[in-house]
Amino acid sequence: MRDRIEAELVDPLATLGLDVEAVEITPAGKRRVLRVAVDKDGGVTLDDVADATRAVSGVLDDSDVMGEHPYTLEVTSRGADRPLTLPRHWRRNVDRLVKVTLADGDELTGRITATGEDAATVTVDDVDRQVAYADVARARVQVELNRKGGTP
Repeated sequence: MRDRIEAELVDPLATLGLDVEAVEITPAGKRRVLRVAVDKDGGVTLDDVADATRAVSGVLDDSDVMGEHPYTLEVTSRGADRPLTLPRHWRRNVDRLVKVTLADGDELTGRITATGEDAATVTVDDVDRQVAYADVARARVQVELNRKGGTP
């Protein structure tokens, strides 16, 4: 069901300039909670979330994808600690600090300085490292509260 919902939402949200990042359905008593996470280049605003909520609600009202059971809809953006799993995630976090675990078990923490379709450049201790997305087991942005000389 999750995949079907996501497939229904991709095009309407794309017209708003938004990407569907996650669709989750969880039981909550006699209801279900449908959480849809969206993102876009430059970040998501509250107006974007409101527009996305209206679009998602319209799609769900016009289809039978949620069935007859009652549900609660939550539309949100991904949190700061979201995993980097797609090239667009890396692109949207250029200049941010990232902790990467490679498939071979090596770990590195550095700043994303450039991205491409197959790899990103991560600067670790003033040394640029090419990190192929295919070699990444896990990567997460690190929250920096007091970064000097840049934006958090």
